Amino acid sequence: MAKLPLQILLLFLLSLISSSTAEIKTLTITSDSRPMILFEKFGFTHSGHIAISVSSVSVTSSANAPNPDASRLGFFLLSEEALLQVLLEIQQNPHFCVLDSRYIQHLFTFGDLSPPPLSRFNHTYPVSSPNEYSLFFANCAPETRVSMNVRTETYNLERDGSKDYLSAGLTHLPSLYTFFSILYLVFLGCWIYVCYTNKRSMHRIHLLMSGLLLFKALNLICAAEDKHYVKVTGTPHGWDVLFYIFQFIRVVLLFTVIILIGTGWSFLKPFLQEREKKVLMIVIPLQVLANVASIVIGETGPFIKDWVTWNQLFLLVDIICCCAIIFPIVWSIRSLRETSKTDGKAAKNLAKLTLFRQFYIVVIGYLYFTRIVVFALRTIAAYKYQWVSNAAEETASLAFYLVMFYMFRPVEKNEYFILDEEDEEAAEIALRDEEFEL
Repeated sequence: MAKLPLQILLLFLLSLISSSTAEIKTLTITSDSRPMILFEKFGFTHSGHIAISVSSVSVTSSANAPNPDASRLGFFLLSEEALLQVLLEIQQNPHFCVLDSRYIQHLFTFGDLSPPPLSRFNHTYPVSSPNEYSLFFANCAPETRVSMNVRTETYNLERDGSKDYLSAGLTHLPSLYTFFSILYLVFLGCWIYVCYTNKRSMHRIHLLMSGLLLFKALNLICAAEDKHYVKVTGTPHGWDVLFYIFQFIRVVLLFTVIILIGTGWSFLKPFLQEREKKVLMIVIPLQVLANVASIVIGETGPFIKDWVTWNQLFLLVDIICCCAIIFPIVWSIRSLRETSKTDGKAAKNLAKLTLFRQFYIVVIGYLYFTRIVVFALRTIAAYKYQWVSNAAEETASLAFYLVMFYMFRPVEKNEYFILDEEDEEAAEIALRDEEFEL
């Protein structure tokens, strides 16, 4: 029993960081002994409802354990404000059952189930107090295992009586993603025009950059359709599959483009060095693993036993990939510094160094904002404004794409590969400065 409070604490802390879900979910719990199971989080308005259907319930206990009390197993809602109060109750009494807390909103216990063999329960509860709530199942019966089928349906009623299955803070996401997808399609059209009017300056990397814009736009279109169908019907109608496919291609292309630009591939040289190939061979398989973890996280939920592990795996892989893509840029900067000492082209090397240093700062800024600032926004924003973090992430991504594509656009005067003559002496002095040291 000593581990019980720790497990409950971890699950409650997990409820703070897990993303809100909104789909109609049908879940199967099999022989589960966890003291608490977090099913989902949802932001309710004053017209919110939650429908829970439980069937095929069975409770088994070990040979030495007494018959479990049905009232010690049940479902409840917990708001963010009541979370700390419940944690204090658990800390003060290690054997405290959360179902006895006066800070939770009781739904039902296994004592309300129909008699065996049906053992089922079905009810819809109105949520009168607007807030973000977490749906939990608590098992306060020692040495017992629970099996059951659970169907949850969380929604807010619109003024016309229709159901909105998206959380109160995410209901604007379909419009948001549609808006950004249009911006990227316009961006792609402009990029194709720039490439067409500068055919002589085009390189293979520009084709990859075009593909990146295309799949980013497709990814956002699928995200908009996914959220729209979830909002209206409670299920994504297959758009989630397309979303994950295009997300995988888009993320792999993004990391590949950053790495290839960082190495100078197709601009400064037509080949990759062995160490640069190794970076690609590390990052691409890791991105495959990260996308598998992302799918598991997105399509299951905190109710599965290994959900925390998948989150940790995704975070670890993402950090490794973000660090890996920085190395080629650093290598190129150092290589250009070394080359500038011997090839007598100080002006060109100075311009290239300046560009690479700017690109290095832009990449670092993008990774910092989308990984840290966006996470902070998700954590501190009120549940009604969760869409703000999504808007901030998409705005930062669009800004990064615009800057990167502008810096390495196919124009004859792009200092990345063609330069006007400058004062070599002044350039040599600048190259000797520590300004370009990372």
